[in-house]
Amino acid sequence: MQAVHFGAGNIGRGFIGALLYQAGYHTTFVDVNDKVIEELNNKQQYNVILAAENKEQLTVKNVSGINSMQNPDSVVAAIEKADIVTTAVGPNILPIIAELIAKGLRARLASNPTELNIIACENMVGGSTLLKEKVMDHVPAEEQEKMATLFGFPDAAVDRIVPNQVNEDLLEVSVEPYYEWVVDRSAIKGEVPNIDGITFVEDLTPYIERKLFTVNTGHTVPAYIGHYMGYKTINEAMHDEKVLEILSGTLNESGEALIQTYGFDRDEHQTYIKKIIGRFQNPYISDEVTRVGRGPIRKLGAKDRLIRPASVYLETTGKEPVFLAKTIAAALSYQFDEDAEAVELQEKVAQQGYEQALQSVAGLEAGSPLVESVMKQLEEIKQLKA
Repeated sequence: MQAVHFGAGNIGRGFIGALLYQAGYHTTFVDVNDKVIEELNNKQQYNVILAAENKEQLTVKNVSGINSMQNPDSVVAAIEKADIVTTAVGPNILPIIAELIAKGLRARLASNPTELNIIACENMVGGSTLLKEKVMDHVPAEEQEKMATLFGFPDAAVDRIVPNQVNEDLLEVSVEPYYEWVVDRSAIKGEVPNIDGITFVEDLTPYIERKLFTVNTGHTVPAYIGHYMGYKTINEAMHDEKVLEILSGTLNESGEALIQTYGFDRDEHQTYIKKIIGRFQNPYISDEVTRVGRGPIRKLGAKDRLIRPASVYLETTGKEPVFLAKTIAAALSYQFDEDAEAVELQEKVAQQGYEQALQSVAGLEAGSPLVESVMKQLEEIKQLKA
């Protein structure tokens, strides 16, 4: 079986590539990093190390690479023969790779008109849907109906922490033991791929929001609160009882929003929360708080990991989201000169004040109860620096 995977970075190799290998695929990695592609073709294998005390190792074999800038025709040919196509390139790169994927699918339509599923494994909501939209922008109208019949773009929710790392071996990658890959079964074309590690569900939305409201929301606490308190790493922050208290409170609020909205079992969700907190406490995957907190304007967006659960909590319970508001206040106060969004955010704060800046980046109206809660917590978090 043949897999084509766009993105030969740490997540592509350490997460998606590893599971594809274990499922029996030969994986062709597509990337623009010539050194990585050259190493993949020379070695045809690499090691994945589990970031835990025993450092368990998996050697991923049956791999090769194509530089999409230098050999786009080879990528097209690979898509023509592929049994599955996946991506892990980052949300901003999906529109860039869409044209090449469209060329590959059009060639397949002409030479090998069989079903194929293209799964975007990105840290975003609706990644495959976005990719399909961008792919179709490069497909003539008369071919779009046939392509929609044969080619599936099932959305996915993916979760695995891959810490920032520099290894002597260019291809070696360290990843946390835990992972989750959930795929929308209803959008699959043809046979469901037999990949151990994927959970196929009929309705992906609850799982996307569970991950967003728990993993992504939770990670912002040691990042923004930790940074506010002067910590450099997630591991340092997670040793502070105040951070743990805010983290627990934040995830209880976001968890209540999930339970009220999707009917998750309360006890099972509490177990899930404990598992997520345990992952953040893993010293082998600790990251710098500035890496986890980068892009505060995006993270303060209306549908993202802080404003969305806080808004849902307000709507479903009628209660003030105290801990979520505290974390939002820390994010709104985030200062890091090497982060362009952090600089832009503080410029907004300087020009407009905290209240209007929050309304602007979060899409909230003046007088919103959430805005009022965050303004209150801006004063409360000052005690964390004492």
